[in-house]
Amino acid sequence: MGVTPKIAPSMLSSDFANLASEAKRMLDFGADWLHMDIMDGHFVPNLTIGAPVIESLRKHTKAYLDCHLMVANPIDYVEPMGKAGASGFTFHVEISKDNWQELIQRIKSKGMRPGVALKPGTPIEEVYPLVDSENPVEMVLVMTVEPGFGGQKFMPEMMDKVRVLRKKYPSLDIEVDGGLGPSTIDMAASAGANCIVAGSSVFGAPEPAAVISLMRKSVLENQEKC
Repeated sequence: MGVTPKIAPSMLSSDFANLASEAKRMLDFGADWLHMDIMDGHFVPNLTIGAPVIESLRKHTKAYLDCHLMVANPIDYVEPMGKAGASGFTFHVEISKDNWQELIQRIKSKGMRPGVALKPGTPIEEVYPLVDSENPVEMVLVMTVEPGFGGQKFMPEMMDKVRVLRKKYPSLDIEVDGGLGPSTIDMAASAGANCIVAGSSVFGAPEPAAVISLMRKSVLENQEKC
């Protein structure tokens, strides 16, 4: 497989009062990306951060800011997120069926990398047109929990989606988010995921660097078996 491991601690689990130092701490521990959850209180019940926080954090880091938009109108967020300094812009397929082509084009025009996410109940086939398009998304995020809240249990049955995706698209970045940690990483990595979002399992660990290292090692070892 021509994909590299990207370990992305979920900043939703960080101390928001010290976001810049938390970001630096994660990068010092070996994180590749910083995962940012943008929730609007409509598409999901929770409400988190928006473009102003991304803009503030961008002043303190050059890291890849992997932004997952759990919002009802992602197209409205493209310009502000691009201006704020988001690196990746992942929108949900469930609310983008009518305008995804325009959405991908706008995301790219603002210098961001487009990705598409799907909830546990959404069939994997719904993202195929977005990956097969002439102007495709560059990452698929398979949610392994219901989006909207941190700390949920990993749903192993979602790994079937990852396996199908990896077989169909050997060089695609496939991200998993929800309940990832030392006890579940091998399931995700062996299914073919290479971008790993982890929140409480990293931030709550006595040695976060060891958890990040373990997850990267699992992705690498499982890629070698493919």
